[in-house]
Amino acid sequence: MPPDSAPPPVSLLPHASLNFLNTMGVAAKADFMATAGSVAELQALLKWWRAEHRQSASPPPILPLGGGSNLILAADFAGLVIRIGIHGRELVREDEDFVWLRVGAGENWHQLVEHCLQAGYCGLENLALIPGNVGAAPIQNIGAYGVELQQVFAELSALEISSGVEVTFDRDACHFGYRDSIFKQGLQGRYIITSVTLKLAKKPRLVCEYPALQQYFEDHGSKAEHPEQIFAAVCAIRRSKLPDPSEVPNAGSFFQNPVVDRAAYEELKGRYPGLVGYPLDDGARVKLAAGWLIDHAGWRGYRLGPVGVHDKQALVLINPGRGSGRDVLELAARIQTDIQARYGVKLVIEPSVVGS
Repeated sequence: MPPDSAPPPVSLLPHASLNFLNTMGVAAKADFMATAGSVAELQALLKWWRAEHRQSASPPPILPLGGGSNLILAADFAGLVIRIGIHGRELVREDEDFVWLRVGAGENWHQLVEHCLQAGYCGLENLALIPGNVGAAPIQNIGAYGVELQQVFAELSALEISSGVEVTFDRDACHFGYRDSIFKQGLQGRYIITSVTLKLAKKPRLVCEYPALQQYFEDHGSKAEHPEQIFAAVCAIRRSKLPDPSEVPNAGSFFQNPVVDRAAYEELKGRYPGLVGYPLDDGARVKLAAGWLIDHAGWRGYRLGPVGVHDKQALVLINPGRGSGRDVLELAARIQTDIQARYGVKLVIEPSVVGS
């Protein structure tokens, strides 16, 4: 910063290591890093950053960072990383059937799921053990085992980076799609989410049609009658397939499940009878299991230097050797090329890639 600069409103760390702030375990640095523990601190920090670079035609970028669980750092970050430490859970409204719970963006997602289950708020149990913080959930429209965030989403608050103005987005304004939202599209990099309000049911509405859940209850000779059973089943299934990032660095599911039209699905099914697919509600398209495609192409357990494919779940890329983001992306590109050649299907990377 210039010698006559005003002091930052919060502690600013230069040349900050991001090595242990991303679950993929990628080694990278940021020019500067700060933590915002409240909306007011975040607004002050953004205002200060804008003032520092008001004469710059191209000011350095800002990267909000939560749990770092859905992020691939392809290079060092030449800008300001802001760790979002905004916490809190507030019951803002309720009626006979629902509660509206506002949650700070810095809250841990799985701990929120546990809290809601204990409080008798239903709807998040299928989303147990998804890593990361609440603020990232709408960006990705997180989903698992038959449930997506958009089904329990009411609204969110976010600060516009360029002005510091707080804006509210309802569900329609978020343009949710499969692992997608407007914050990954037209508004990418323009807002920082500060809180998310969820509309949760007081009475259970169990979603247990997902094949893996059905198989779990069949194997255990039981059936789902309470949200706690769904929660326990999801946790057990995830732990059996997915490595703990604290033990084996990974970013969870690395590729989105591709969607193809029914004719393409039938053609592939004829060539590969074991192909796993899930018909969508429109009847014209089928969602393929990316993990099945990668597994049956022979990639499960593959190693490329410090990185590789998990030996229990081919959809998960791992980084046991603490390789670079470019190592991870090279492996991903090889898999994408092979799947395209074998099946004529394009795989899309699910985590956000920064610095590519």
